[in-house]
Amino acid sequence: MPKGYWVAHVDVDDPQAYETYKAANAAPFAEYGARFLVRGGPCETREGQVRARTVVIEFPSYAAALACYDSPGYQAAKALRDPVSTGDLVIVEGYGE
Repeated sequence: MPKGYWVAHVDVDDPQAYETYKAANAAPFAEYGARFLVRGGPCETREGQVRARTVVIEFPSYAAALACYDSPGYQAAKALRDPVSTGDLVIVEGYGE
């Protein structure tokens, strides 16, 4: 079964409040088997435009990635994130796994 991935590009307006979101998302991420592959860090844009922060999260399956996003636990965390950041997120199925 192919893995699932969240790929997000985020601009954070209030880093202190964003830490509250990160603490709140820990439980749903653990529940759905999430593993961070990229969580911010230095980057260099070579083509197009992206936001300041890139995040890539791996899930054991595409279904788990979708279920985590839709879960009440993650939606509660997301409610903390929305007022303090702007982002783009795609959930994508892994290739050839």
